[in-house]
Amino acid sequence: MSEPMPTPSGVYSWTLKVPILMYHYISEPPPDADVYRVDLSVAPESFRQQMAYLKDNGYTPIDFYDLSTAIVAQTELPEKPILLTFDDGYLDSYEVVYPVFQEYGFKGTFFIITEFVDSEREGYMTWPMIEEMAQAGQRIESHSRTHPDLATKSRDGLIWEILGAQETLAAHVGYRPRYFCYPGGTYNEETIQVLQELDYWGAVTTENGSWHGFNDRFEWRRVRMRNTTTIEEFQRLIDLEGTISGKKPG
Repeated sequence: MSEPMPTPSGVYSWTLKVPILMYHYISEPPPDADVYRVDLSVAPESFRQQMAYLKDNGYTPIDFYDLSTAIVAQTELPEKPILLTFDDGYLDSYEVVYPVFQEYGFKGTFFIITEFVDSEREGYMTWPMIEEMAQAGQRIESHSRTHPDLATKSRDGLIWEILGAQETLAAHVGYRPRYFCYPGGTYNEETIQVLQELDYWGAVTTENGSWHGFNDRFEWRRVRMRNTTTIEEFQRLIDLEGTISGKKPG
């Protein structure tokens, strides 16, 4: 529980290009879905096609712990590293994503809204599902207790949302989550300060980008997967041209 955050051991740390893909729903939107629900939905067939492309083209899913260690200690990552993240803890993460990952030997990071699980909200995973996935090697991290706009919260409110979710998840998955996903992508400097005080090691935003370093570890950017993302666009979005792939520069 008191394991220290990875920090640079030498003069400098790496800045690495690793696509962090941001998924939400892996399902067909219902007929009455609004524009946001549609945009955040990736069809199961499209998702499988994307994962098959990763498998067939030598990509290796890693987690945030792997990424942090590579950045600060210059440890070697796989030739084509990629991070697969899923926001909110929807039921299709268990019913669609998890079986595909088991088939391909992939791991992902699932950001959970803990009170939605506690209240057994319809359309979200249950604790037994989340625990099973964690035991199988999937990473379970924090997305707050209730998914509020954290930029509007007082310090006490931030601690309730951030520490509360961290402690709840730790009780269910057997380790203390160190990475956070800002609900709706909103946060401020006080949010980052509280995360640091509560021994989080990093956080992700909804902003677009693929380069990550130590100094911006609480504002790591991601690549949004949309309902309209074609396999051709997917290939372009995960292109690793320009990265040193976790290897020491020549």
